[in-house]
Amino acid sequence: VQLVESGGGEVEAGGSLRLSCAASGFRFDDYTIGWLRQAPGNEREVVSGIASRPGTTYYADSVKGRFTISRDNAKSLVYLQMSSLKPEDTANYYCTADHSSKDIRDGRASYWGKGTLVTISS
Repeated sequence: VQLVESGGGEVEAGGSLRLSCAASGFRFDDYTIGWLRQAPGNEREVVSGIASRPGTTYYADSVKGRFTISRDNAKSLVYLQMSSLKPEDTANYYCTADHSSKDIRDGRASYWGKGTLVTISS
């Protein structure tokens, strides 16, 4: 199983970024995919998740209305569109995968990527 994140970088507050997660090595459409973030010295926070069928989504209250998760099962890709970014969104963002949507939401996913750094400057 491999999850590879991309799209991180530094933007000013109020800006946008789109993160991508490329998955391989497993049957993608059998898995719920999530995004989890962690800033230095902070606890992990599950930001969002998307099930495969019927594509049910989850968002943390801290990002609701600003972030949008989507998936392309044909390409084994998941996207996290982030808008109206705030300095407190600064963190390493990790793509996660699990059969269980509950484990995704609880931050106990079986598979993790290496992360991509998002830095929001004020």
